[in-house]
Amino acid sequence: MQELEDGNRCPAPGSGATVAAAGPSQTLSRGLSALELIAEADKPIGIAELSAQLGLHRSITYRMVRTLEEHRLVARTAAGGLVPGTRLAVLARAVARDLQSAALPELTAVANELGMTAFITVLDADEVIALVSVEPRHTVAPVAQRPGTRHPLHRGAPGIAIQAALTDQERATLGNERLRDEAFFAAFPGYATSHDEVIKGLSSVAVPLRAPAQPAAAIAVVYLDRSTDAAAVGMRLRQAAATIVRELA
Repeated sequence: MQELEDGNRCPAPGSGATVAAAGPSQTLSRGLSALELIAEADKPIGIAELSAQLGLHRSITYRMVRTLEEHRLVARTAAGGLVPGTRLAVLARAVARDLQSAALPELTAVANELGMTAFITVLDADEVIALVSVEPRHTVAPVAQRPGTRHPLHRGAPGIAIQAALTDQERATLGNERLRDEAFFAAFPGYATSHDEVIKGLSSVAVPLRAPAQPAAAIAVVYLDRSTDAAAVGMRLRQAAATIVRELA
């Protein structure tokens, strides 16, 4: 028998044996884990640090990175650090393409009117992932909300807003341990707020965004000023959500 790179075994040539159905590819899983770490890092990451985080020998990590570079999923800075490659942007645009296209004009309008970073999040299993974001034009230091960032569904205004719009069947599929207490939504005013739940010092307002053939989502803003009128922001977000849904109809 011959050992494959990902740990599976194949029959020797001429043995007459058949290849058994392969399980999940360890090599592919490692490569995807490497890509996720590079994409989620706040700064360029080196091979040594990436190897340590993956728990792999540097030579194995180097080969994976070379493959990712060949596909333009990973690039290197002038100093040799690893950063997301340009090909990722192409792939990201294909995710919920219609939702992104319909949302961008409204996100831009909301961001510039409110002077806050506006973004769309979508439900992915039991996590909330930022799909697309727009920063205001005339703000000196806007709060960044990088697409691809994620946090648990039960934390933060976007997660609360998404939960509020889930059907009973969707909630049952997720399981109660991954959700806010249902009593929390008894006084739900049509928008959700949070502070310090995802990133320390930041507040957020979000409203549900449900459209046919689209993932469960929310439109939200993130900001620093706690004196902000959350009700007014929530009303503006509800208007934006309704416009996006009409655009997708």
